[in-house]
This record gives sequence, structure tokens and C-alpha cells, in this order.
Amino acid sequence: MRNLKIWFGSAAMLGVAVVAVLTLYRSGPAPAAAAASGPPAMPVPVTSVIKRTLPVYLEYSARTESIREVSLQAKVAGYIQSQPTADGADVKEGDLLYKIDERDYRAALDQAKAQAQRNVAALDYARSNFRRGDELVKTGFLAKDNYDQRVSTLGQSEAAVAQDNAAVRTAEINLAYTDIRAPFSGRLGRNRAPVGTLVGGSGFTLNTLVQLDPIYVTFNPSERELATIEAARDAGTVSTTISLPDNPAVSYKGELTFIDNSVDRTTGTITARATVANPKFSLLPGQYVRVRVHVRDEADALLVPLTALGSSQLGKYVYVVGAGGKAEQKIVKLGPSDGESVSVTGLAEDDKVITGNLQKIGPGSPVQPLPPKQASNDSKG
Repeated sequence: MRNLKIWFGSAAMLGVAVVAVLTLYRSGPAPAAAAASGPPAMPVPVTSVIKRTLPVYLEYSARTESIREVSLQAKVAGYIQSQPTADGADVKEGDLLYKIDERDYRAALDQAKAQAQRNVAALDYARSNFRRGDELVKTGFLAKDNYDQRVSTLGQSEAAVAQDNAAVRTAEINLAYTDIRAPFSGRLGRNRAPVGTLVGGSGFTLNTLVQLDPIYVTFNPSERELATIEAARDAGTVSTTISLPDNPAVSYKGELTFIDNSVDRTTGTITARATVANPKFSLLPGQYVRVRVHVRDEADALLVPLTALGSSQLGKYVYVVGAGGKAEQKIVKLGPSDGESVSVTGLAEDDKVITGNLQKIGPGSPVQPLPPKQASNDSKG
């Protein structure tokens, strides 16, 4: 009985072995065929290399500064009578900002004019007396001493009139100082001298006035970039573009107008300044902005999307569609960027650059370039 069980077990094992051999025999060619056909081509979006002239910029953080800022003070003493222009108003050159009580100064002017009129009358008499004396002394009817006295009187009268004229001009100037006007166009600050305040003679500031158009934008290039900026200045006008960090869509055009004469030893930077048109007064002194300085144009630059770049131990690279529809890796050197694109060296102008599915391919991987519309939809997805 025991021998019979052993026989049946051996027969069963033999049957399983035969089935396994037959299965291997039948399915054996399939893996070989799969290996021979290779993996399927990976669909990838591609783009052409763009060749064009690329403007090259240097970009910095910057601050705006007023070209002129003055503290408004009274030249003459008196009480503030009125403030025709409100706090924070935009004013033009010559606009009346403050009015000081002028009564004392108008009275002084009237007094000076009256004194001048009296002395003018005295001068007219002295001149008439001198002319008569001049005729009499020639005929001997007037003594020489009396003639000399008339000459002296005439000289004193002329001096008195000249002094009176100076007094009248001084009184007119002092009267004009009772009107405090804008020395240039700009924007007023906060008023510090309400109506009724006694001002003048103590350095008291009534208000501040800043010029806003044009306005300065000050930034600090490094000493390594100084040669590039100087070369741009030698070539002509250096244009600048100023933008706000929180609203880059709004920009202002300017021009590089100043580079300081020494480098800061502590920071290794130099102070530079652009002058920017600001007709709407939308930029205010002290604002944080970004400034781009146009230093040159790079002709025949080859541009690829930033999304096409990869990194390895050898540096930056891109994949292009190579011979036989396989991905070919090319090491590139980066140049200036322009928005979502960057200039590179190491590519040919007719290369088709792969811009998507970069993690799913490698050098030699079969790829299938997608039509432009489908590639655009895949990139959005």
C-alpha cells in the first residue's frame, strides 16, 4: 500500500514537470519579441529654438528720491493770516502757499515812499539852486564859497534820494515776503503753522515741499558690474525701466544720469542714479522699486524656454529630438534671460527642444513629438 502511494506521487510530479516544460516552450518566444521591439515612444511637447536680438539688462533693488526738497520758512516775522493751499496739495511754481499779515510792512513801504518824495523835492530845489549859482558865479555875482555850498547841498540831496530809493526797495521786498509762494512745482506736506501762528526769524518750518517730476531712483551696482555700465554709457544714453514689486505690470521709463566717483569699501558697491519722468506724481520719495538698466543688445541669441532646462553634475542641459526619434541630451551654457526664456550656447538653430515629460525620458529614449496644439494642451494639464 505504501509503495502504491509513492508511485502515484511520483507520477503526479512527473505530470507537473511536463506541463511546466510545455508552458515554457509555448511562451518562450514572447519576451524575446518584446525585447526586440523596445519600449514605446514617449509623447513629448517640443519647441523650436528662437533666434533674435536680445536686450541685456542688469536689475537692482532701488529707492526713489526727490530731486529737490525744501523746508518752507518765513523770511519776515508776522502772524499767519491764511493758508490758501491745503496740506498735501500738488502745486505749481509761484502758487501762493501762505499769507503773512502784511499791514506793518505795507505801512513801512508807504513811509519809505513818502520820505523819498520829500527828498526828491529837496533834490529838485537843490538842482535848480545849483544851476542859478552856476550862472552867477560865472558873472561874479556869487561868491565862490556860496557856490561850493550849493554844490555840497546838491550832493547831499542826491545821496538822500538814493538812500530813500534803497529803503523803498527794501520795504517792497519785505512786503513781498509776506506772500510765501512755491519755489518749484511739487507736493506740499503736512502744515505746521495754523492760521494765527507767529512765524519768522527763528528757523520755524511751516511746511515741506518736494519735487516729484522728475524723480530720482538710486541703486547700488557692484564694482564688478561697473565696467559693463560704463561701457554702455560710452556707447550712448543708458535707458532704465522702473517697476513696483507689488505691481510689475506698471513701469516707468528713465535714463541713467549719475554714477558716483568712489566705491564703498565696506560693501563693494557704487551709488548710481536714474532720472525718471513722473508727471502724475504716482512715485513718491522713499519708495522701494526695481530698476532694470539696459546695458547692451546681444545679436543672434538662441532662446529656449526655462521649462526645458535640466540640471546634472555636468551642468545645465536640454533634451532635443535626435536621429531616429530618440532623445539627445545637450549640455548648454546659460546667458541673459528674457521673461520665460533664456539664451543658451551649445544648441543648433534647427534643434527641436523637448519642453515636457523630462522626468520620463533619458538620453536615447524614443520620443514622439506632439503636434503644437496637443503639446500646448498637455503643458496646461
